Amino acid sequence: MYRRLLHERIAGGKRSLFLFGPRQVGKSTLLSALHPDLTVNLASPATFRAYLAEPERLERELRSARPRIQTVFVDEVQHVPPLLDVVQVLHDEMPGRFRFLLSGSSARKLRRGQANLLPGRVHVHYLHPLLARELGSDFDLERVLAHGTLPGIYAETDPESRARALGGYADTYLREEVQAEALVRDLASYARLLDLIAASSGRILNLLALARDVGIRQETARRYVQVLEDTLVLFRVPAWSGSDRARLIAHPRLYLFDIGVRNALLRRPLDRCLPDERGLLLEHLVAQELHRRTGTIWPELAVFHYRTHYGAEVDFLAEVGREIWGIEVKASRQVSQADLRGLETASTRVPRFKRSIVVFLGERRQQIGHVEVIPLEEFLESLPS
Repeated sequence: MYRRLLHERIAGGKRSLFLFGPRQVGKSTLLSALHPDLTVNLASPATFRAYLAEPERLERELRSARPRIQTVFVDEVQHVPPLLDVVQVLHDEMPGRFRFLLSGSSARKLRRGQANLLPGRVHVHYLHPLLARELGSDFDLERVLAHGTLPGIYAETDPESRARALGGYADTYLREEVQAEALVRDLASYARLLDLIAASSGRILNLLALARDVGIRQETARRYVQVLEDTLVLFRVPAWSGSDRARLIAHPRLYLFDIGVRNALLRRPLDRCLPDERGLLLEHLVAQELHRRTGTIWPELAVFHYRTHYGAEVDFLAEVGREIWGIEVKASRQVSQADLRGLETASTRVPRFKRSIVVFLGERRQQIGHVEVIPLEEFLESLPS
């Protein structure tokens, strides 16, 4: 089992918490590793039916629980939202008596049902597929670019088994469960949209063109995209708008949460990445490594992309506290002066610009003027943990 960076952040605390994340990223494994005294697994059909029919049963059980029952884990709580009301009652009437560990793969179901999300009572965290730091010596760039880093799939030793598992995840979860989440009536349009989003992953979002290509209304496309974001299958990197606004592209970039899932949706070969997509997938990897740290692991980080109407572009602007770092990703072993033009433009036009970084596939760090040229694995190792 891979050690998750989030484990250290939540293991020693006493505050109740809500852990969100897509299916199969390891939420249950992580929270079970905190050794709860009582587990309510709502993924079990029998347990689900019992608490759905009688949510107040949990209150009765906990009010009569022995003193040793202190940490209570409720897995997939979105299946029975009324249990959150029980948690609030016990939290308010018996402060300090229980620590609740709550997990869910979709906040959308809870919000749509006007569920109690316990504001001010719990800390909210997000779990993602594995980071390079979490993989440690198991990190293999070619494998990551082909299969992604969902824990159970990456741990599978047989490449064919990994490929089958990825295909099943893409078809069963994304096409069926997320489809049900969206209350989709036109299944063919939803399937086409999902394929186009996978093909557009890492590129600037043009919602109007996306809707036109699928043959649906723009508002319908917007709703489908929002569902994918709410279920944490999709994340966006917004455009930088801190200066020079009239000259900047304002649309965000969209990224699927896992490279392997993207490849499976597009029916790419899952034993290797295609040569013409290597640069895109490497950028995708860096986007995921940054995004997965926002919040708990690197709370002062915000990530943007930078592109002007005149063609100057930087893959990522990382706002770290009061500093701005420009990060350019190159799928090559050499870096030329031409590769630095976007960083040079941004460094003169973006206030608080402090660092220019090129991430590349060479073996040794270099310095070109004020630009730090850093090997990929060294860069990933340097990110906060």
